[in-house]
Amino acid sequence: MTNSRVAIIGAGIGGLCLAQGLRGAGVDVAVYERDRTPSERLQGYRIHIDPGGARALHECLPRPLWEAFLAAATRSGQDFGFLTEKMDRLLLLETPHPPDPLDDHHSVSRIALRRTLLSGLSDVVRFGRTYERYTREPDGTVSLHFADGTTETADVVVGADGGNSRVRRQYLPHARRIDTGIVTLAGKFPLTDATRALVAPRLWRGPNMVIPPRGCGMFTAPQRFGDLDGPGDAGDPGPSPEKGGTPSGDTGGYVMWVFGAASGRFPDDLPGMTGERLRETVARMIEGWHPDLRRLVTASAPETVSLLPIRTSVPVDPWPATNITLLGDAVHSMTPMRGTGANIALRDAQLLTRALSGGQDPVTAIADYEARMREYGFAAVRRSLMAARQFVDESRLARAGFRTALRVAQRFPALRRRALSR
Repeated sequence: MTNSRVAIIGAGIGGLCLAQGLRGAGVDVAVYERDRTPSERLQGYRIHIDPGGARALHECLPRPLWEAFLAAATRSGQDFGFLTEKMDRLLLLETPHPPDPLDDHHSVSRIALRRTLLSGLSDVVRFGRTYERYTREPDGTVSLHFADGTTETADVVVGADGGNSRVRRQYLPHARRIDTGIVTLAGKFPLTDATRALVAPRLWRGPNMVIPPRGCGMFTAPQRFGDLDGPGDAGDPGPSPEKGGTPSGDTGGYVMWVFGAASGRFPDDLPGMTGERLRETVARMIEGWHPDLRRLVTASAPETVSLLPIRTSVPVDPWPATNITLLGDAVHSMTPMRGTGANIALRDAQLLTRALSGGQDPVTAIADYEARMREYGFAAVRRSLMAARQFVDESRLARAGFRTALRVAQRFPALRRRALSR
């Protein structure tokens, strides 16, 4: 790989982590991103980085950027509550923070994480380059064709262009991404001294899964943070112009809530609703719930409320390895119900960095990477789809049994430890 050029399509979390890792290993790498500037699309919901994701970042990032990540993130731990819609506690899983941040869970703004991942890559990331297709050349290289009529040539191409990947559609046209029939609506309840007094402390002390009798569910997670500005260079979008409680959420704390149900439970005109009408729709659907849960919704600013249809990839059989490969959502897009998508993409970046910088023939290296990636990636897809279906389970009997099992686990420490390990 010493003289090989790697082209990465897409400057998302996985693609940028891979670029950092390859750059650090001395590999010639370029990233092509359709956004015109780093700040064109500010994605503001914070994401959960688990120990696997943390280790991938630690391995791929130079030390100053790893430290910048730690400075931007909060160590969220594994304090997780299961509640009824009446705010009765079913189970609370609590563990202390481990001393090593590599073993801990972190919460970080997407904006801050992307800013950190872009640092030092101003000569690597090419903004305003909308990828359209590739062609193979007689010498084995790949030509990349862009919407502006330009082309680039690479020895290895990595599709890291998300769930609607154009690379995947051409390379693996039989690999499908489907609608699960589940719809979620999400919003942000701003956290201030005044608003904390309006809801039970459990809602702003840790994440919770709210489990009503059947047919729907709610997830809540507090996001508390301070200064998220990391180091930057010409690729740094600079401080977010948005304020706390707005979609970026970069300068204030909030409780993120996500309400989900099967699409048939929602009004037909849901896709065209404003944030205010989406908020009203959720408020009506949880009318009989505890006032504190309703307040999370009704006190959220309309501009923070958004519609998020749930889609998933369909696992496919192994394919012959070539000098084109895929990473993250481009190959194993999954539902957000287990919060693992970003971490699996980071794991991809970690393993692909090792493969492409280890001195092997590129196709052999990619074959090794894909064999492992398919195993853990599609396993995560299946687990997250199962979690999504459980989230909206219509069976009263199944839901009642689950709630009973959680109550029993709360009473016995051995069962709590087993639940936490799972």
